Amino acid sequence: MLLEITDGTVSRGGRAVLSHFDFAVRGTEKIAIVGRNGAGKTTLLQLLAGDLELDANEKNPSSGMRTARKLTVSMLRQTGHFEPGQTLAGALGISSIYAEILPEPDLLRKRTECDRLLTGFGFRKEDKYRPAETFSGGEQEKLAMIRLFLEEADLLLLDEPTNHLDMETTEWLESWLHAYKKAVIIVSHDRFFLDRTADVIYEIEAGSLTRYPGSYTRYRQEKQAQYQRQKKAWEQQQEEIRRLQALIARFKNRPNKAAFARSRQKILDRMVPVQKPAEDNARIRTEELLPLHRGSKWVFEAEDLQIGYPGGFRLTVDIRIRRGQKLALLGPNGSGKTTFLRTLAGLQQPLKGRLSVGGHTDLAYFDQNSAALEAEGDVLSWFRERFPSLTEQEARSRLAGYLFTGKDARRQVNALSGGEKARLVLAAILEERPNVLLLDEPTNHMDLPARETIESILQAYRGTLVVISHDRYFIRQTAESLLLFSADGIRAFAFGYEQYVNWKKDREAAGGEADAASLRAARTIREQAMLESFQAVPGRSHLPGALPTEELARDWRLRELERDMQEAAETYACAEQAVQEMLLRDPDAADAQEEARRHRDEAQAAWTESCLQWYEEFRSFHLQ
Repeated sequence: MLLEITDGTVSRGGRAVLSHFDFAVRGTEKIAIVGRNGAGKTTLLQLLAGDLELDANEKNPSSGMRTARKLTVSMLRQTGHFEPGQTLAGALGISSIYAEILPEPDLLRKRTECDRLLTGFGFRKEDKYRPAETFSGGEQEKLAMIRLFLEEADLLLLDEPTNHLDMETTEWLESWLHAYKKAVIIVSHDRFFLDRTADVIYEIEAGSLTRYPGSYTRYRQEKQAQYQRQKKAWEQQQEEIRRLQALIARFKNRPNKAAFARSRQKILDRMVPVQKPAEDNARIRTEELLPLHRGSKWVFEAEDLQIGYPGGFRLTVDIRIRRGQKLALLGPNGSGKTTFLRTLAGLQQPLKGRLSVGGHTDLAYFDQNSAALEAEGDVLSWFRERFPSLTEQEARSRLAGYLFTGKDARRQVNALSGGEKARLVLAAILEERPNVLLLDEPTNHMDLPARETIESILQAYRGTLVVISHDRYFIRQTAESLLLFSADGIRAFAFGYEQYVNWKKDREAAGGEADAASLRAARTIREQAMLESFQAVPGRSHLPGALPTEELARDWRLRELERDMQEAAETYACAEQAVQEMLLRDPDAADAQEEARRHRDEAQAAWTESCLQWYEEFRSFHLQ
């Protein structure tokens, strides 16, 4: 155990921020701290950094913070950094390692690591001799991070490390942290970053900490599963309480049944209450969201389509978008993503070429101007004006799916935040049930519960989706394939964002823009085996080039889902066997049997879900 806190409490201004909590860092764990704004995440980091101390706890002598040895701790701080006149090398404390002498092995390693960090964060070699004060605020934040990393502390504390990083640099940082051989604790709102770096999640809620092993996504899944289990247990107990109360009320005044009524009252009195679970801040949609009309097989077809502006930016597009596809547009600012989306929406005329739109296409477009909503009246009234056929209860139910519950439905529209207005506009758009959604940064200014709510809605949506977003987790959750925008044009990538990140790493390992043979050689063993398996399928005798095709991606996904089905079936079989063995080995261990049955039921549910996912993919593949 590198560090351990037992029964700790931290207060600010006489108020306990974290109360009677346990926390541990084991070995070289990469830990993420999550929770709502103001929950105490930064307070915990400051405690670990030595800026705060635990409250005295005389009632528990074993409470406090303990370490396995004397630790070095470094924390990334979000304040100004460098003295006037310092060069970059001087500000980082690395001037000596660049002295014009033959360096010792340790200095050579330090120099190599420094160069790697500077390059990874986008600096040039000659920048080492620039005055640190001449760099922008964002660049100085990067330099502060480099200085921190060069300290090579036993415990690295990072508070929002990706705030000033572009997507490429963030991906580089993910790889660096993964390879860092010491412990790291991270606070970040970048969920994809947490998924790629953290192997343990600590959630701060109501002043206490809960440890979840695994990634951020796994934590959210486990949190949802716990909520559903506790909700079911609470509902069952409430039903039992109502049943007992009804029996007591029915028989307590009957002489020949009074003893029975008293016995039911004793059962009720001895019942240990099941706590009602707190509602999850996100509203996760599970039922399908079907468009009103199915639409044509091909939604958009572009041939020699030139988009842009006369005398300015131009981009040529040749592409077909199929019904039901979910695409994300990736590329640097100014690469044409919004221009392309506006052209598809008919808001901007192409310069030349052909763009055809499929029949029965009901198109909805959302951009940042859509969320600049100015309207008199409250949320419920605004929504019902657009959908007068809905009763008030039906309208409230629809709005609740977008987190406008209870009193929120009576808030004035003009008093909503930008993220809340965006949610309201999206609620109205999706209530129309279009079969094509074009979304430009739909989750800007939304908090995490709102983003997760919108993600679940778009996952349930069965129409065509084309979306622009800088939120990589949002892209991964909603898009099945990508369009990559660059100065060279648009390229299609038929898998999701996580596969794209891995593909880029393979390409870099193969020497950048290598030929198709080099790219195939750089693929992982697992990917190569799957690609080779396609050669045995009639009509699939070719290997793909640098980017996989849409048809190949469909085949790949079906094979992946088949593998998931098989693994889920095996897990269920093992869980069922464990239940039977438990009954034979220890028939009186009721608690252990119940836990084994719970794992068995969860495995069975996962198996059923994997079968349904395979069937849905198979059906959509063959019906389109």
